[in-house]
Amino acid sequence: MITHLSQLDPNGNYTYADYLTWRFADMVELIKGKLFILSPAPLVRHQLISGNLFGELYSHFKQQPCQIFAAPFDVRLVQKTSENKDISTVVQPDICVICDTSKLDDRGCVGAPDWIIEIVSPSTIKKDLNDKYNLYEENGVKEYWVVMPEANAINQYVLQHGKYEFKDTFTKTQHISPAIFPELSIDLGQVFG
Repeated sequence: MITHLSQLDPNGNYTYADYLTWRFADMVELIKGKLFILSPAPLVRHQLISGNLFGELYSHFKQQPCQIFAAPFDVRLVQKTSENKDISTVVQPDICVICDTSKLDDRGCVGAPDWIIEIVSPSTIKKDLNDKYNLYEENGVKEYWVVMPEANAINQYVLQHGKYEFKDTFTKTQHISPAIFPELSIDLGQVFG
């Protein structure tokens, strides 16, 4: 069992089987076998926005088969097989919605959620807008929202023919609906406070 990050090669290539043997104080993600250390606990504003969004989604989905999860929650994106030794990507989205409950197991989600929401911070914006954007697109996440707390805005991306299409930027004065759940309307004034 590995208990400290210094025991790992920062340039190493890892799998979910490796990830399961780690016991760190820090939270980590794997993206295509590469180790990423997550920032310390998010700021209060991040948590308020996450809680407000989660509350809106929970109210909408509580009578439906879709499940909603907030970080920390392992999402394992599968490239070859769902064997732990073959999975090289494990992410911790801020919020995700999974409608195919066969993808859920005791450890999280195996496969792409239907919808992922990431709340950016100055230290994660590049990863969320580049690495994770590409990763979620490649793996078939149907909808991806990037929440920008400092701008009180959300960028909405919807998968069309295997590529994300930018729909719009929605701000605090607007309502937003996910393209894949158009009956859900979220008042961003309530989300951003």
